[in-house]
Amino acid sequence: MDWGRIGADLDLAGHAVAGPLLDGETCKALAGLYEQDSPFRSRVVMERHGFGKGEYKYFSHPLPEPIAALRGPLYQRLVPVANRWAEAMGLDIRYPADHADFLERCHAAGQTRPTPLLLKYGPGDYNCLHQDLYGETVFPLQVAILLSEPGSEFIGGEFVLTEQRPRMQSRATVVPLGQGDAVIFAVDQRPVQGTRGTYRVRHRHGVSPVRSGARYTLGIIFHDAA
Repeated sequence: MDWGRIGADLDLAGHAVAGPLLDGETCKALAGLYEQDSPFRSRVVMERHGFGKGEYKYFSHPLPEPIAALRGPLYQRLVPVANRWAEAMGLDIRYPADHADFLERCHAAGQTRPTPLLLKYGPGDYNCLHQDLYGETVFPLQVAILLSEPGSEFIGGEFVLTEQRPRMQSRATVVPLGQGDAVIFAVDQRPVQGTRGTYRVRHRHGVSPVRSGARYTLGIIFHDAA
């Protein structure tokens, strides 16, 4: 993976596409976990909470091997971006190089529940624009990996990002993904260099309505939940 290009894309637009990180067989195996109960700690039906339509499940410990194998190394690659953003925004926080050390920080703050999740969408399902914060201790980047094959397994269901710039209207971006591809994106805010200095842009993300088929996505969030 070209981490120089990924870092530059994150600085420029608040998101970057990478991959494929997972092959088709692994994508299918992970999507197949959804019908089981033992890998998960909870299930959320989005319509009940006004989050959209569809549902998702949070994994419990221990995380499935492909997810555990990605979470720590991805964090390590993204720490330089996270610390660069924190410094540019004047935030009094720096992130440790190792993910285990960051999780200790989460647990000390009372955030002990794992946050990687598996999302399932069917025809008409969608995800409203939102942020995955889960507590006061937040890592500023997260990853979503598309597990289904667009065009053959589902139609629609585009990944959507918005950015809210100060005193301006929000701007939306549709991010095209193939099976196994990852989009890395800002959880909340990122710094942008303007003519009068650095300002903060706030981000949200969601999924447009699925028109047909079934769409599965793996979400990797690096902070744990309260």
